[in-house]
Amino acid sequence: MDRVTRKGPLAGVRVLELAGLAPGPFAGMMLADHGAEVLRVERVATVTAAGDKPRRDVMDRGKRTIGLDLKSPDGVAAFKELARNADVVIEVYRPGVAERLGIGPADLHTVNPRLIYGRMTGWGQDGPLAPTAGHDIDYIAISGVLSMLGREGGKPTPPINILGDFAGGGLMLAYGVLLALIERERTGQGRVIDAAMVDGAATLFAMFYHGVQTGFWGPRGTNLLDTGAPMYDTYETADGKFLAVGSLEPQFWAEMVTLMGLEDLPDRSDRSQWPALRERLAEAFRSRTRAEWEAVFEGSDACVSPVLEMSEAADHPHNKARGTFVEVDGVRQPAPAPRLVGETEQDLSPATRLAELSSWGLSDEVAARLRDSGVLA
Repeated sequence: MDRVTRKGPLAGVRVLELAGLAPGPFAGMMLADHGAEVLRVERVATVTAAGDKPRRDVMDRGKRTIGLDLKSPDGVAAFKELARNADVVIEVYRPGVAERLGIGPADLHTVNPRLIYGRMTGWGQDGPLAPTAGHDIDYIAISGVLSMLGREGGKPTPPINILGDFAGGGLMLAYGVLLALIERERTGQGRVIDAAMVDGAATLFAMFYHGVQTGFWGPRGTNLLDTGAPMYDTYETADGKFLAVGSLEPQFWAEMVTLMGLEDLPDRSDRSQWPALRERLAEAFRSRTRAEWEAVFEGSDACVSPVLEMSEAADHPHNKARGTFVEVDGVRQPAPAPRLVGETEQDLSPATRLAELSSWGLSDEVAARLRDSGVLA
């Protein structure tokens, strides 16, 4: 998995990923999935404890790992040498921490003006909340997004940590890196990316902010796409499993109710009839198992799908046909996305420790000295 053998549109792009929680590794994974050479920089103790055992965390696939003591002057000097030979740094600390360590954007641009410095935080690099702690649930709360998630009459419900951490954070940072790489082709200069999860989550909900202001979108759980409408919801089947119904358009709705054999249903265009319509649908769906309903709707445009458990998803015929999931070293995982038609398959091997650092600017002699002193692992 070196610079020569990596494949894809980002082959030749070198990324230093400072170890952190999920959003940073996810951004690094997105880049590695398309050919970037990602070197993850961990604490010395972490790498020493792991030894040469491959890291099977899916978000570390296709990467290499080293341990480096960034609180040591020698470790900082080594990191600067690595940055001199890198294209991108992914940094995941609270504002000011990297500067105190001596590896902030100004420090690294001194040795490499072309370096793209991607900063990942929840609150951003400035603002009243910037120095404080937080998690996904806090970022989507402050952005207004969390207020819109949940059923009518219920409390706001966080969707795991997808919207803030992964979509609003990691994915936005990877997107920012690509923007900066394109710009660098014109200017020859690197750029600092301020990827804040609160900003990213807000951007993802752009349509709904506008909808609230125009009156198109109402309170939580009362709208067409947030379980307010009976034609866009989940329903339990006879065996305790679930179906997802998304028959919004009239023609899809007509196909669904015809296949279900339902007649004399309440008017779906009358919102006051939605509770009664939902109960009719719930009663009907409870009459058969999920598998029986799958057979009913197979090949149709009714927009009804089984709610698969994660353990089932990889075996669904559509996912199998597209290769949506792959297995690497016994770990089943999603394949890289999006797909670039004609792109060669990427090496998704688990991360391994990188011992030979001369191509990154650290000679064997320097590396050996740093290892002997406990600065490098």
